[in-house]
Amino acid sequence: MSRRNVLKIVGEHCKPIVEGLGYDLVDLEYVRENNRYFLRFYIGKLGGISIDDCQVVSEQVGAKLDELDLIEDSYYLEVSSPGLDRPLETDRDLARNKGEQIEISLYKQLDGKKRYIGKLVGFSDEHVIIADDASGAKEINRDIIANIKLSIEL
Repeated sequence: MSRRNVLKIVGEHCKPIVEGLGYDLVDLEYVRENNRYFLRFYIGKLGGISIDDCQVVSEQVGAKLDELDLIEDSYYLEVSSPGLDRPLETDRDLARNKGEQIEISLYKQLDGKKRYIGKLVGFSDEHVIIADDASGAKEINRDIIANIKLSIEL
């Protein structure tokens, strides 16, 4: 079975399990690295993900995967948070990070800039709204947004 089909079927069967446990299934990947296969679940929730959260999801999803027995090759099941540098792509990602400092990269300049950093204060189907102390609220059209991610300050 192709990797794409594995992901489709695994997603259909396991997303309800993950969501039923109170988490978002942020991403799912099935990859080969160094002659080993990995099935990775990236989960999220308000307040962040702990090791205990990963263990609970791993046990529940693992049992379902054993029942389905879809994957012919030997593989490792990994469950983790998506990481701080992962792009915020969906409305659920944005809702989970409302109030956080984000960085928006644009395809083209808006008011002479292609990069904005500010607190995520809102969003709609058409716009993302950020605010900073210097310039206040800024509404950015989603059509010109190339990437949104958490702003990591060192």
